[in-house]
Amino acid sequence: MPSTSPSKPSGLPRLPARYAGIVMPFFLSVIMTCIVSAISTLRSVGLANNFVAMWMGSWGISWLVAFPVLLLILPVVRKMTAMVVAPHP
Repeated sequence: MPSTSPSKPSGLPRLPARYAGIVMPFFLSVIMTCIVSAISTLRSVGLANNFVAMWMGSWGISWLVAFPVLLLILPVVRKMTAMVVAPHP
């Protein structure tokens, strides 16, 4: 009988489930700010010689703002989502 437990990725230790409310916004903020800051920097300066350095500086500042904001607004977004999405039967 196959195991139904999730596999452990590459032997790394896993955090307890209670940290999911912090880990999910962490990854979301890293990915989204990276993409948005790349687009914004590219539109501002084009493919300049120092594009990557400028992008990383822009991304760092963006992430420092985005992560705490996500932690603060996530409960509000969950309530808004519950208002427009029917509950699962």
